Amino acid sequence: MRAVPRQRIVALAATLVLAALAGAAGVVLGFPVPWLLGPVLVVSAASIAGLDTRLPLTLRSFAFFVLGIQAGSGVTPAVLEQLALWPASFAIQMVGVVVVIAASYAFLRRGLGWDHPTSLFASMPGALSFVIAAAAQTRADMARVAVVQSVRLLMLIGVLTPTLAWLQSDIGILAAGHPAATLPDYALMFALCGIGAVAGHFSRVPGGMMLGALIASAILHGGGFVTAPIPPALAAFCLVLLGAVIGARLRGIGRRELAGLLPASVGSFVIALGLSAIAAVVAILSLGLAPGKVALAYAPGALEALTVLAFQFDVDPAYVAAHHVVRFLAIAFLVPLLATRVARAATAADGPDPEAGSGVDGGKDRG
Repeated sequence: MRAVPRQRIVALAATLVLAALAGAAGVVLGFPVPWLLGPVLVVSAASIAGLDTRLPLTLRSFAFFVLGIQAGSGVTPAVLEQLALWPASFAIQMVGVVVVIAASYAFLRRGLGWDHPTSLFASMPGALSFVIAAAAQTRADMARVAVVQSVRLLMLIGVLTPTLAWLQSDIGILAAGHPAATLPDYALMFALCGIGAVAGHFSRVPGGMMLGALIASAILHGGGFVTAPIPPALAAFCLVLLGAVIGARLRGIGRRELAGLLPASVGSFVIALGLSAIAAVVAILSLGLAPGKVALAYAPGALEALTVLAFQFDVDPAYVAAHHVVRFLAIAFLVPLLATRVARAATAADGPDPEAGSGVDGGKDRG
């Protein structure tokens, strides 16, 4: 077993301490969902400053697992009664996604003069891993795509969290509403949700581990089999981890590079958020859905983070998660097709690019 370098251990410890202190400061300052928003802001700044803010896979997986259970515990019989409205809501959402892609592309391509593949992949609302992998098959500028996508996510969390706090008025850090649970309740919940998380992971569905735990928890809580809430201290710790994961998105991006791409990033974000808001208003008025949950469900990106926010603000996490999975899957299927078409067009125009590779970093595959 290879030893972990001391420098890496120090960087990890610094990241966790910064994230925890930021969460505590958020509580003191009265931030909405402070244990998430505080770490997002501070770890983002640390990433830009050059700190290696990566979290180990085990910590990330643990956080997604626990927060998935917590989100599923918000499912109630009243929530399940609205399932019949979901297909129409999906349809409105997907029309909005298409319009967001078209408008963002026009802004980057026509407004800023970016090349076709870079404009196309930077316009995709979310599904960053699929977008980056597919863009690497083309001559897209990978740095521009990564920065625009990452800044969109950070701004999304920064804007939606206080907005929902205002809409929902008086929501605390952790949604309550469960009676006291016994040790067997917790044992049953963690065991069955663990099975759901493993099944979700191997299903290869986006956010599979979190969604598997969410579904299992929703069945247990919605059916009244268990009423065990996640302990507040454990939930706060996992929110801190999630905030650090989000903030680490900007790791490796220089300050000068980030500043140069800020106009494109902000412009793309405003377009995506504005058009998504219009689609959300259509869904709210036509289907009679609550504004808070539609705002989170139609937001352009961040499946895990927005599902967690849905629980924190008590706005139907199952509905929110389902819509983000639909959007993610649609983009995941669309992006490879677009990448193939763009690459073929470029090859036909002026021959193959000897620098192009199939790795996500634009280089050769690593075995």
